[in-house]
Amino acid sequence: MALDEATTQFLLQMGDTGVKPLHEMTPDEARMTFAALRDLYGPGPEMVRVEEAVIDGEDGGSFGARVLVPSETPRGVLLYYHGGGWVIGGIDEFDTLGRQLAARTGCTVVLVDYRLAPEHRYPTAARDAYAALTWAAAAFPGQPIVVAGDSAGGNLAAVTARRARDEGGPEILLQVLVYPVTDCDLDNGSYTDPANQLMLSRDSMVWFWDHYAPDPADRADPDASPLRAADLSGLPPAVVLTAEHDVLRDEGEAYAERLRAAGVPVESRRFDGQMHAFFTLVNVLPGSAAAVTMVSEAVRSRLA
Repeated sequence: MALDEATTQFLLQMGDTGVKPLHEMTPDEARMTFAALRDLYGPGPEMVRVEEAVIDGEDGGSFGARVLVPSETPRGVLLYYHGGGWVIGGIDEFDTLGRQLAARTGCTVVLVDYRLAPEHRYPTAARDAYAALTWAAAAFPGQPIVVAGDSAGGNLAAVTARRARDEGGPEILLQVLVYPVTDCDLDNGSYTDPANQLMLSRDSMVWFWDHYAPDPADRADPDASPLRAADLSGLPPAVVLTAEHDVLRDEGEAYAERLRAAGVPVESRRFDGQMHAFFTLVNVLPGSAAAVTMVSEAVRSRLA
Protein backbone atom coordinates (compact mmCIF):
# COMPACT_ATOMS: atom_id res chain seq x y z
CA MET A 1 0.00 0.00 0.00
CA ALA A 2 1.26 3.48 -0.87
CA LEU A 3 1.29 6.45 1.45
CA ASP A 4 -2.09 8.02 1.96
CA GLU A 5 -2.87 11.22 0.08
CA ALA A 6 -2.62 13.54 3.09
CA THR A 7 0.86 12.24 3.92
CA THR A 8 2.00 12.54 0.33
CA GLN A 9 0.86 16.17 0.18
CA PHE A 10 2.53 16.93 3.52
CA LEU A 11 5.84 15.53 2.31
CA LEU A 12 5.60 17.55 -0.90
CA GLN A 13 5.06 20.71 1.14
CA MET A 14 8.01 19.85 3.35
CA GLY A 15 10.15 19.24 0.29
CA ASP A 16 9.26 22.65 -1.10
CA THR A 17 10.81 24.33 1.95
CA GLY A 18 14.27 23.27 0.81
CA VAL A 19 15.28 22.08 4.28
CA LYS A 20 18.38 19.89 4.18
CA PRO A 21 18.20 16.30 5.45
CA LEU A 22 18.22 15.81 9.19
CA HIS A 23 21.46 13.85 9.21
CA GLU A 24 23.24 16.82 7.62
CA MET A 25 22.14 19.21 10.38
CA THR A 26 23.70 20.05 13.72
CA PRO A 27 21.54 19.19 16.75
CA ASP A 28 20.65 22.87 17.19
CA GLU A 29 19.64 23.20 13.54
CA ALA A 30 17.50 20.09 13.78
CA ARG A 31 15.82 21.31 16.95
CA MET A 32 14.93 24.65 15.38
CA THR A 33 13.63 23.01 12.21
CA PHE A 34 11.33 20.58 13.95
CA ALA A 35 10.20 23.08 16.58
CA ALA A 36 8.74 25.12 13.73
CA LEU A 37 6.26 22.32 13.00
CA ARG A 38 4.30 23.18 16.15
CA ASP A 39 2.72 26.09 14.31
CA LEU A 40 0.84 23.51 12.19
CA TYR A 41 -0.92 21.87 15.12
CA GLY A 42 -3.01 24.72 16.46
CA PRO A 43 -4.14 24.98 20.07
CA GLY A 44 -5.31 21.95 21.99
CA PRO A 45 -8.35 21.69 24.27
CA GLU A 46 -8.55 23.98 27.27
CA MET A 47 -7.39 22.50 30.56
CA VAL A 48 -8.60 23.20 34.10
CA ARG A 49 -4.97 23.78 35.07
CA VAL A 50 -1.58 23.81 33.40
CA GLU A 51 1.45 23.69 35.68
CA GLU A 52 5.19 23.63 35.12
CA ALA A 53 7.22 21.32 37.34
CA VAL A 54 10.89 20.63 37.97
CA ILE A 55 11.93 17.01 38.57
CA ASP A 56 15.18 15.96 40.20
CA GLY A 57 17.26 13.59 38.11
CA GLU A 58 19.20 10.65 39.49
CA ASP A 59 22.54 12.33 38.78
CA GLY A 60 21.92 15.50 40.77
CA GLY A 61 20.67 17.45 37.77
CA SER A 62 17.07 18.31 36.99
CA PHE A 63 14.63 18.60 34.11
CA GLY A 64 11.20 20.05 33.48
CA ALA A 65 7.69 18.74 32.98
CA ARG A 66 4.34 20.23 32.03
CA VAL A 67 1.26 19.02 33.87
CA LEU A 68 -2.00 19.19 31.90
CA VAL A 69 -5.05 18.71 34.12
CA PRO A 70 -8.30 18.26 32.14
CA SER A 71 -10.78 18.29 35.04
CA GLU A 72 -11.08 18.59 38.79
CA THR A 73 -11.41 14.79 39.04
CA PRO A 74 -8.86 13.23 36.66
CA ARG A 75 -9.08 9.46 36.24
CA GLY A 76 -5.34 8.79 36.29
CA VAL A 77 -1.93 10.06 35.23
CA LEU A 78 -0.47 9.60 31.77
CA LEU A 79 3.28 10.19 31.59
CA TYR A 80 4.20 11.13 28.03
CA TYR A 81 7.78 10.88 26.75
CA HIS A 82 8.17 12.75 23.47
CA GLY A 83 9.97 11.47 20.40
CA GLY A 84 12.91 13.03 18.60
CA GLY A 85 15.67 10.45 18.70
CA TRP A 86 16.72 11.51 22.21
CA VAL A 87 18.23 14.60 20.50
CA ILE A 88 15.40 16.88 19.36
CA GLY A 89 11.87 17.64 20.51
CA GLY A 90 10.45 19.40 23.54
CA ILE A 91 7.23 19.77 25.45
CA ASP A 92 6.09 22.85 23.52
CA GLU A 93 5.93 20.80 20.31
CA PHE A 94 3.87 18.13 22.07
CA ASP A 95 1.52 20.42 23.96
CA THR A 96 -1.40 20.07 21.53
CA LEU A 97 -1.08 16.28 21.48
CA GLY A 98 -0.83 16.20 25.26
CA ARG A 99 -3.97 18.29 25.64
CA GLN A 100 -5.86 16.01 23.25
CA LEU A 101 -4.80 12.95 25.20
CA ALA A 102 -5.75 14.61 28.49
CA ALA A 103 -9.19 15.62 27.22
CA ARG A 104 -9.93 12.26 25.62
CA THR A 105 -8.64 9.97 28.37
CA GLY A 106 -9.67 12.05 31.36
CA CYS A 107 -6.14 11.69 32.70
CA THR A 108 -3.70 14.29 33.90
CA VAL A 109 -0.99 14.26 31.24
CA VAL A 110 2.59 14.93 32.29
CA LEU A 111 4.80 15.94 29.35
CA VAL A 112 8.31 14.96 30.40
CA ASP A 113 11.09 17.30 29.23
CA TYR A 114 13.90 14.79 29.74
CA ARG A 115 17.42 15.95 28.96
CA LEU A 116 18.67 15.54 25.42
CA ALA A 117 21.81 14.23 23.73
CA PRO A 118 24.52 14.95 22.78
CA GLU A 119 24.74 17.30 25.78
CA HIS A 120 23.37 14.45 27.92
CA ARG A 121 24.14 11.08 26.36
CA TYR A 122 22.86 7.64 27.30
CA PRO A 123 21.73 6.73 29.92
CA THR A 124 20.55 10.21 31.01
CA ALA A 125 17.24 10.14 29.10
CA ALA A 126 16.42 6.64 30.37
CA ARG A 127 17.18 7.63 33.95
CA ASP A 128 15.20 10.87 33.64
CA ALA A 129 12.26 8.86 32.35
CA TYR A 130 12.28 6.66 35.45
CA ALA A 131 12.76 9.66 37.74
CA ALA A 132 9.61 11.15 36.17
CA LEU A 133 7.70 7.98 37.04
CA THR A 134 8.74 8.05 40.69
CA TRP A 135 7.97 11.79 40.83
CA ALA A 136 4.48 11.24 39.39
CA ALA A 137 3.75 8.44 41.85
CA ALA A 138 4.60 10.79 44.72
CA ALA A 139 2.87 13.85 43.23
CA PHE A 140 -0.38 12.01 42.45
CA PRO A 141 -0.68 9.35 45.17
CA GLY A 142 -3.21 6.62 44.52
CA GLN A 143 -3.72 7.60 40.89
CA PRO A 144 -3.28 4.84 38.29
CA ILE A 145 -0.30 5.56 36.02
CA VAL A 146 0.10 5.03 32.27
CA VAL A 147 3.47 5.45 30.57
CA ALA A 148 3.41 6.42 26.90
CA GLY A 149 5.65 7.79 24.20
CA ASP A 150 6.44 7.90 20.52
CA SER A 151 9.66 6.80 18.82
CA ALA A 152 12.53 7.52 21.25
CA GLY A 153 9.80 8.31 23.78
CA GLY A 154 8.29 4.88 23.18
CA ASN A 155 11.74 3.50 23.89
CA LEU A 156 11.81 5.38 27.20
CA ALA A 157 8.31 4.18 28.13
CA ALA A 158 9.31 0.55 27.48
CA VAL A 159 12.55 0.92 29.44
CA THR A 160 10.73 2.59 32.34
CA ALA A 161 8.12 -0.18 32.50
CA ARG A 162 10.81 -2.85 32.72
CA ARG A 163 12.82 -0.99 35.34
CA ALA A 164 9.72 -0.51 37.48
CA ARG A 165 9.17 -4.27 37.34
CA ASP A 166 12.78 -5.05 38.20
CA GLU A 167 13.11 -2.56 41.05
CA GLY A 168 9.65 -2.87 42.57
CA GLY A 169 8.88 0.65 41.46
CA PRO A 170 5.53 2.38 41.03
CA GLU A 171 2.83 0.20 39.51
CA ILE A 172 2.12 0.94 35.85
CA LEU A 173 -1.38 0.26 34.56
CA LEU A 174 -0.53 0.34 30.85
CA GLN A 175 2.38 1.09 28.51
CA VAL A 176 1.60 2.81 25.21
CA LEU A 177 4.40 2.43 22.67
CA VAL A 178 3.98 4.39 19.45
CA TYR A 179 6.45 3.21 16.76
CA PRO A 180 9.02 2.71 19.54
CA VAL A 181 12.77 2.39 19.12
CA THR A 182 13.44 -1.06 20.56
CA ASP A 183 16.72 -2.14 18.97
CA CYS A 184 19.97 -0.78 17.56
CA ASP A 185 19.93 -3.03 14.46
CA LEU A 186 20.00 -0.58 11.54
CA ASP A 187 19.91 -3.23 8.81
CA ASN A 188 16.62 -5.09 9.20
CA GLY A 189 13.96 -5.18 6.50
CA SER A 190 12.11 -2.00 7.38
CA TYR A 191 15.39 -0.08 7.74
CA THR A 192 16.64 -1.03 4.30
CA ASP A 193 13.33 -0.68 2.41
CA PRO A 194 13.63 2.33 0.05
CA ALA A 195 9.90 3.04 0.54
CA ASN A 196 10.52 3.86 4.20
CA GLN A 197 13.13 6.62 3.84
CA LEU A 198 10.72 9.48 4.58
CA MET A 199 10.36 11.75 7.65
CA LEU A 200 12.71 9.35 9.39
CA SER A 201 15.35 7.55 7.34
CA ARG A 202 18.06 5.04 8.11
CA ASP A 203 20.59 7.89 7.84
CA SER A 204 18.58 9.87 10.41
CA MET A 205 18.62 6.99 12.86
CA VAL A 206 22.38 6.56 12.43
CA TRP A 207 22.66 10.27 13.31
CA PHE A 208 20.42 9.89 16.37
CA TRP A 209 22.24 6.83 17.71
CA ASP A 210 25.62 8.49 17.13
CA HIS A 211 24.55 11.40 19.33
CA TYR A 212 22.73 9.39 22.02
CA ALA A 213 24.83 6.27 22.39
CA PRO A 214 27.99 6.37 20.28
CA ASP A 215 29.46 3.36 22.10
CA PRO A 216 28.19 0.09 20.50
CA ALA A 217 28.23 -1.60 23.90
CA ASP A 218 25.82 1.01 25.27
CA ARG A 219 23.49 0.57 22.32
CA ALA A 220 23.15 -3.14 23.04
CA ASP A 221 22.19 -2.53 26.67
CA PRO A 222 18.49 -3.32 27.26
CA ASP A 223 18.03 0.20 28.65
CA ALA A 224 18.86 1.45 25.15
CA SER A 225 17.54 -1.51 23.11
CA PRO A 226 14.68 -3.04 25.14
CA LEU A 227 14.17 -5.79 22.55
CA ARG A 228 17.45 -7.25 23.84
CA ALA A 229 16.18 -7.72 27.39
CA ALA A 230 16.34 -11.38 28.41
CA ASP A 231 12.96 -11.43 30.15
CA LEU A 232 9.84 -9.44 29.27
CA SER A 233 7.42 -11.35 31.49
CA GLY A 234 5.46 -9.58 34.18
CA LEU A 235 5.38 -6.25 32.37
CA PRO A 236 2.28 -4.04 32.19
CA PRO A 237 -0.22 -4.60 29.38
CA ALA A 238 0.88 -2.84 26.21
CA VAL A 239 -0.59 -0.94 23.29
CA VAL A 240 1.83 -0.91 20.34
CA LEU A 241 1.32 1.21 17.22
CA THR A 242 3.49 0.96 14.12
CA ALA A 243 3.45 2.63 10.70
CA GLU A 244 3.70 0.79 7.40
CA HIS A 245 6.33 3.08 5.90
CA ASP A 246 8.66 3.49 8.89
CA VAL A 247 12.20 2.28 9.42
CA LEU A 248 11.16 1.42 13.00
CA ARG A 249 8.25 -0.79 11.94
CA ASP A 250 9.91 -4.19 12.25
CA GLU A 251 11.49 -3.63 15.67
CA GLY A 252 8.24 -2.25 17.09
CA GLU A 253 6.32 -5.27 15.86
CA ALA A 254 9.06 -7.62 17.07
CA TYR A 255 8.77 -6.09 20.54
CA ALA A 256 4.99 -6.58 20.54
CA GLU A 257 5.51 -10.24 19.64
CA ARG A 258 8.16 -10.69 22.35
CA LEU A 259 5.75 -9.22 24.89
CA ARG A 260 2.98 -11.59 23.76
CA ALA A 261 5.31 -14.57 23.93
CA ALA A 262 6.16 -13.55 27.51
CA GLY A 263 2.48 -13.58 28.46
CA VAL A 264 1.92 -9.82 28.43
CA PRO A 265 -1.48 -8.69 27.06
CA VAL A 266 -0.82 -6.68 23.90
CA GLU A 267 -3.09 -4.67 21.61
CA SER A 268 -1.24 -3.78 18.43
CA ARG A 269 -1.97 -2.24 15.08
CA ARG A 270 0.05 -1.40 11.99
CA PHE A 271 -1.31 1.78 10.40
CA ASP A 272 -1.23 1.22 6.66
CA GLY A 273 -0.32 4.13 4.42
CA GLN A 274 1.36 5.98 7.30
CA MET A 275 4.95 7.08 7.91
CA HIS A 276 7.00 7.67 11.01
CA ALA A 277 5.82 10.72 13.00
CA PHE A 278 2.21 10.44 11.80
CA PHE A 279 0.90 10.09 15.37
CA THR A 280 2.25 13.44 16.51
CA LEU A 281 1.13 15.38 13.43
CA VAL A 282 -2.15 16.26 15.13
CA ASN A 283 -4.63 18.34 13.15
CA VAL A 284 -2.42 17.71 10.10
CA LEU A 285 -2.85 14.05 9.14
CA PRO A 286 -6.10 12.05 9.42
CA GLY A 287 -4.00 9.05 10.44
CA SER A 288 -3.03 10.92 13.57
CA ALA A 289 -6.65 11.33 14.60
CA ALA A 290 -7.29 7.61 14.14
CA ALA A 291 -4.23 6.69 16.20
CA VAL A 292 -5.04 9.13 19.01
CA THR A 293 -8.53 7.62 19.11
CA MET A 294 -7.08 4.12 19.42
CA VAL A 295 -4.75 5.14 22.24
CA SER A 296 -7.44 7.10 24.09
CA GLU A 297 -9.93 4.24 23.91
CA ALA A 298 -7.29 1.77 25.13
CA VAL A 299 -6.44 3.98 28.11
CA ARG A 300 -10.08 4.53 29.01
CA SER A 301 -10.81 0.83 28.72
CA ARG A 302 -7.88 -0.07 30.96
CA LEU A 303 -8.90 2.53 33.54
CA ALA A 304 -12.40 1.09 33.58
